[in-house]
Amino acid sequence: MYESTLILFDSPVTGDPICKQLNTKFYKIKNGILMKSINIGILLCLITVAAASFYVFSKNTTSTEIELQVGEPIENVLVPDQISDLGLLGKSIFELKCQSCHGINAAGRHEIGPPLVHKIYEPSHHSDQSFYRAVALGVKSHHWPFGNMAAVEGLTKGDVKAIISYVRELQRENGIL
Repeated sequence: MYESTLILFDSPVTGDPICKQLNTKFYKIKNGILMKSINIGILLCLITVAAASFYVFSKNTTSTEIELQVGEPIENVLVPDQISDLGLLGKSIFELKCQSCHGINAAGRHEIGPPLVHKIYEPSHHSDQSFYRAVALGVKSHHWPFGNMAAVEGLTKGDVKAIISYVRELQRENGIL
């Protein structure tokens, strides 16, 4: 176990009692309690950096340099050269049932609906089951400021499976999977 020795002496500058622990930092004694000296400037700087980091990294959108108009795509989505047969079926269904809110190629629509080609919707965070639930039950708004999503009428589980295939292929092409 490490033992330390405290040495008590008066500051040559202020005359205040100072306590020095050998091989460690100085401590100031105030009202009989040892208190570490804290550099307020460094502390304020760290708080400012932490607050700025929180502000910058807490944003969900990636387009901060340009002002988007209502309905414009939120993400730039790369489309794979080849899409599987199930993915092509999903694309057709997506265009009929989902595109009006989630945008062309699931890129999202500013102030209307979120992009599904986004890291938030990667399988480790939103599994395929979450897509089935969203279609069947709707979704309360929790990641984006677009409001709640209503259930989607007229889709079978097979339709949703095809849509998921299409979205996952788009995600893969965009480095999300």
